[in-house]
Amino acid sequence: MNAAAHDVPDAVALPRVLVAGIGNVFLRDDGFGSEVARRMHSRRMREGVCVFEFGTGGLNLVYELMRGYDVLILVDISRRGESPGTLYVIEPSPGDVVTGDGATMDPHAMDPATVLRFVKSVCGWPAKVLIVACEPDAIEGVGLGLSDAVERSVERAIGLVEQAIEESDREARGGA
Repeated sequence: MNAAAHDVPDAVALPRVLVAGIGNVFLRDDGFGSEVARRMHSRRMREGVCVFEFGTGGLNLVYELMRGYDVLILVDISRRGESPGTLYVIEPSPGDVVTGDGATMDPHAMDPATVLRFVKSVCGWPAKVLIVACEPDAIEGVGLGLSDAVERSVERAIGLVEQAIEESDREARGGA
């Protein structure tokens, strides 16, 4: 073995990351996750980061997860009582998600709880799961386009997703 080989650190395998934009674009702010994913497609992502807009296709998300991801980042809306456009980063644990409780799992329902029940029961739990969510303003009634408050939060949400990916990469490198 030559001396130069000792000077090269072992390559660190970075985590495979799935960013999943979910929601119904026909219900105004419910299309937030889809819009975040759509805009992220125009950005350069490192190898191993996949961004998909799943809309209301719950089974498609589960099938994609079966390909084996280390990190799942769901992007959606979440009503928590704050001002419209408020962003949340939620890190659920497997214990937070109840399966086998008799709850119906509608493959077309894309709320994070349903998605995570599918994930836990069908393909196991990735090493890390995050939800980047936005407080909606307008989701009642059919309509296209995000409300002004939610629209203003899209770029900040992309920043939170990118920050979560960078943090996962740092953790894989041992915190360096």
